[in-house]
Amino acid sequence: MKSLFLIIGAPGSGKSTDASIIAQKHNDTTIHFSVGELLRLEAKSESKLGKIIEEKINAGMLVPVRIAVETIIKAVDSSDKKIILIDGYPRSIEQMQEFERELEKDKTIKLKKVIEVQVSQDTAKQRVLGRNRGDDDKEDIFLDRMKIYNEPLKDIRKFYQDKNLLVQVNGEKTVEEVVKDMEDKIYG
Repeated sequence: MKSLFLIIGAPGSGKSTDASIIAQKHNDTTIHFSVGELLRLEAKSESKLGKIIEEKINAGMLVPVRIAVETIIKAVDSSDKKIILIDGYPRSIEQMQEFERELEKDKTIKLKKVIEVQVSQDTAKQRVLGRNRGDDDKEDIFLDRMKIYNEPLKDIRKFYQDKNLLVQVNGEKTVEEVVKDMEDKIYG
C-alpha cells in the first residue's frame, strides 16, 4: 500500500520547494509529483491521454478533472516508492470529489494526510513577484491566482478536517524549519 500526502498552499507558499527537498532527502522511500508538471509530461508523451491534455493546454483551457485525476493515479501507480507527495492538488471542490471517488476504488493507495502550507497573502505576493520568471509573476496575475486558490479553500479544509486528514504548517518559517515540520507530519 502506498501512502499519499497531498500538499496544498497558496502560490508562493513554498509547497513545491518543500516537497522536492523532502523527496530528495528520503529518495529511497519517497517521490514528489507536481500536478502541473505531470500534466505537461503526459502531454509530451503523445499518449491518448497526453494528446487530449495538449489540446486543452494549447487552446488555453483547463484540463478536465477526470483527465487530471487519471494522470495523477497513473504517476502514483507507476512509482515504486511507498510515500508519494503530490503538490498543488486539489484546487477545486470538483477535483477533490473526483479524486476521493478514485481513491475509494483504488485499494493500493491510502491518503494519509493533506498538508496545508500556510503563508500570509503579503508573504506569498513578495515571493511570487520576486521570482522573475515571466508573465506569471505580475501582480494582477498573482491576485487572480490567489482568488482561484482561496475560493474553494474553506470547503476543501472542512472536507479534510471532517476526515481528520488536514494538518497545517507555518510556511512563514525558514525553508529548513518548514521542511522539518512537514517531515514530522509525514514520517512522524
